[in-house]
Amino acid sequence: MGMEKTDVQATVESFMEEVKGSLETGENVYLRGFGSFIVKTRAEKTGRNISKNTTIKIPAHNIPAFKPAKVFVEGVKTKVKVK
Repeated sequence: MGMEKTDVQATVESFMEEVKGSLETGENVYLRGFGSFIVKTRAEKTGRNISKNTTIKIPAHNIPAFKPAKVFVEGVKTKVKVK
């Protein structure tokens, strides 16, 4: 692309820091034609501690997630061969 490797690396790392910062404040990041970095909320649920044979309550929490755009998914489906 005509750019130094260090410049590209700094640009990508800066972009990812911005995405991370946005998600930490609860804002989703949308990239048209590529996908969305979103915050998903997981509901409270019951889990098992197998070593102690007890049930534990896992509290509700938020997690970062990526949802690819339909155009991106279709491109991968049509252009990447199944192994």
